[in-house]
Amino acid sequence: MIRAECLSRMESMIAMGGYLLPQKTVREIIVGSVDVIIQAARLRDGSRRITHITEVVGMEGDVVITQDLVVYNVKGEDQNGRLIGEHVSTGIGRPHFWDRARYYGEEQRLANALEAMEKGAD
Repeated sequence: MIRAECLSRMESMIAMGGYLLPQKTVREIIVGSVDVIIQAARLRDGSRRITHITEVVGMEGDVVITQDLVVYNVKGEDQNGRLIGEHVSTGIGRPHFWDRARYYGEEQRLANALEAMEKGAD
């Protein structure tokens, strides 16, 4: 749902720019341009949190394929009604954009970040 909303908004922005392109072409442009979607949301206690870090993997037919790398799990609330939660890795050890990180010399930093997330999920 979150990914679909983000992708739909990007498609709408391209259309509002006056470009009359087929939907599949617009989606191919998005897939070729976007590696990661970071979704922030307002939670029921009024706070804002990053709730999903989602990788854009590619396309199957006309459908954009994504996979969540990190999600925010609400664990409960404190005595003041403020939500308590944590960011948890989904266990994807080697994201699709790994080769791009290597190209830019960021492979080790990415590996360290993924490892730290996995340790935090234990």
